[in-house]
Amino acid sequence: MHNTMDWDIRFNNDGRRYRLGVLAECEITASVDNLTDTAVIVLPEAKMNNVFDIQKSIKRGTEVIIKLGYNEVLKTEFVGYIKEITTNDSTLKIHCEDALFLFRKSVQDKELKLTNVKEIAELLVSQIDTSFKVICDYNIAYEKFVFHEATAYDVLNKLQQETKANIYFNTEKKELHIHPPYVEKGGTVGYSLQQNIEQSSLEYKRAIDKIVEITIESIDSKGKVKKITEGTTGGDKISLKVGAMSEADMRKIANAELVKRNSDGYDGSFDAWLEPFVQPTYTAIVQDSDYPYKDGRYYVISVTTNFSESGAKRGVQLGVKLS
Repeated sequence: MHNTMDWDIRFNNDGRRYRLGVLAECEITASVDNLTDTAVIVLPEAKMNNVFDIQKSIKRGTEVIIKLGYNEVLKTEFVGYIKEITTNDSTLKIHCEDALFLFRKSVQDKELKLTNVKEIAELLVSQIDTSFKVICDYNIAYEKFVFHEATAYDVLNKLQQETKANIYFNTEKKELHIHPPYVEKGGTVGYSLQQNIEQSSLEYKRAIDKIVEITIESIDSKGKVKKITEGTTGGDKISLKVGAMSEADMRKIANAELVKRNSDGYDGSFDAWLEPFVQPTYTAIVQDSDYPYKDGRYYVISVTTNFSESGAKRGVQLGVKLS
């Protein structure tokens, strides 16, 4: 059976709905390492002008829903908002972000004492959009946390940088997720280097070749500097600075970073087809019939999906080997 590529892109602007009638290209980038998932919709500007002036119908903040697939069987690939519309070289580009777009707003200055990651996130939601629910299972506490001339995005970025948490939005369900690295699990998908992987930059490395030592430094609420070190000496040294927190929570962060960096398995990414469907947090079962010892289950950390008249593909980046 011949697969016919299909797509459905819709905009919701102040209750008025529009369906896109023409498309040159669409690229969607999703990653647990980035706070935001993004989409870029590319239109042939000259052709689009003959249909309608798109900028009169949609604008910054307009809701976007992108569905892709084959033979009229479509999956929702992206839900978000228009960040900006640009024109260049006879093309028109619609740049979109997921719900992080809503959180690029200022929050009130505040100093919190004896707080934690979940409470901080819930405070942001209470000021930006109370329809969002915080789903958090990463129990990192702060002796003190300060909001000063910051947006909600700035605060979430600081939390991610310091705690190494997976922080992301499920825009469709109005959820803000905060999890330890590689804990939140989506579906399962299978790949074979001989069958459904187009191009690969995968490189198999053993943990013995990836020696890492992690040092975490914190300044407590009284100005005292604390340091802890985890890992093995003799390899890469990584230093991270965090806010005022306990040594136990500093070790959680160090060990989370070690999990990312210190295990047998593949480093790198590969290109695959639009099917099977895959998203960050999925478990990818990767098989190599030539070298079965490399077979394993890997955590998918990012997926870049490109859809155009010339075809569709996904760039899949692997994280830690799960088993």
